[in-house]
Amino acid sequence: MSSYSFLSKDELAELQKELQAKYAKFKSMNLKLDMSRGKPGSDQLDLCMGMLDVLDSNSILKSQNGLDCRNYGMLDGLPETKELFAELLGLRPEQIIVGGNSSLSLMYDMVARSMTHPTVEGMKPWGKYEKIKFLCPAPGYDRHFAVTEFFGVELVTVPMTPAGPDMDVVEELVSSDETIKGIWCVPKYSNPQGYTYSDETVRRFAALRPAAKDFRIFWDNAYCVHDLYEEGDKLLNIMEECEKLGSEDMVYIFASTSKISFSGAGVAVIGASEHNIARIKKQMTIQTIGYDKINMLRHALYFKNADGVRAHMKKHAAILAPKFQLVDDMFTSHLEGKGIAKWTKPKGGYFIAVDVLPGCAKRVVALCKEAGVIMTSAGATFPYGKDPEDRNIRIAPTYPPMEELKQAAELFCLCVELVSVEKLLAEKTSNEKVKMFA
Repeated sequence: MSSYSFLSKDELAELQKELQAKYAKFKSMNLKLDMSRGKPGSDQLDLCMGMLDVLDSNSILKSQNGLDCRNYGMLDGLPETKELFAELLGLRPEQIIVGGNSSLSLMYDMVARSMTHPTVEGMKPWGKYEKIKFLCPAPGYDRHFAVTEFFGVELVTVPMTPAGPDMDVVEELVSSDETIKGIWCVPKYSNPQGYTYSDETVRRFAALRPAAKDFRIFWDNAYCVHDLYEEGDKLLNIMEECEKLGSEDMVYIFASTSKISFSGAGVAVIGASEHNIARIKKQMTIQTIGYDKINMLRHALYFKNADGVRAHMKKHAAILAPKFQLVDDMFTSHLEGKGIAKWTKPKGGYFIAVDVLPGCAKRVVALCKEAGVIMTSAGATFPYGKDPEDRNIRIAPTYPPMEELKQAAELFCLCVELVSVEKLLAEKTSNEKVKMFA
């Protein structure tokens, strides 16, 4: 199939009619499909139901250090749960705080604390500065951007590359502007493109020399064990790289079991230098007496160790890999070679990113919605929800069952084709008018 851009005006007009007829048929099906968020499917959640059986009313609810998990105490989490996450993240247990079920809540709290209390001793809280900024690699995770926007932080877009954020841009901005206080990162299987930061990118992060001494890297390693295939991507350990250079205070690491066990009832963690952990714990004593230690114990007993988690994630991969393959097959069949879309092929994570022709993303998403398939809003993957080119769309293939996913993917491809043909036809018509009046 040759690129649609080479089709004549008449050929495009005829193709538009064919596509409109197909779209009308889809609308008549009254579909109600949801691909808006990266949620696990029910079959994935079923994988962990055995966790509910590891404790009952006859269980001895004590941690390995003898603490009664039903009671107050152990602000930073059970030692066995800390050991589990330390092994997964390549940290030491003393560099871990185990929180509640949401890593996003921990990130929000970290930003909130930084706004009201100094991140570095002797400096002002972020909220006391007249103006502060955060770097936002984009396309990126909309909820990250929303957290800092909520606190009135100016969001600065940094281009993403297959190796991670454009580090030339990051280094230039961070080293020259002391109002830049942080950067959001999803370093493995990034949301939405599924890129994993290269070793060079991780080392350059560790070697940053910020103008602001209170600059922090928010390293959201949400997909650290979410490989789709046996040969998954490898991510260099940023804490080890920072420790080599004495910059370990610069990074906060976040992770959770939200897409490992139960999305609404997992456990989340902060990983940081021991100096930062001590400071965070001191502030947390005002906020809470402790998180849900029974749930921490349940996770530690069920998974036992990092190998237990990895074995469990292979069961997830067996469900998810065919879904990702289905979407890629549909895109290849319907869109490849037409010059109207390109998409990522990640080895893990929860998303696929599609770039359509400039100015078309919002129209594609709107047509999908009109025909009964809800997508992530166009622009959501950029700061302030504004994609300057209106071309990036995040695909979340994990939640729908296979048959629904196939319908949704087919409709999406049809909408991409229809909107692209509309654009190209309008451009050819406009060019003819220009020539006529020239």
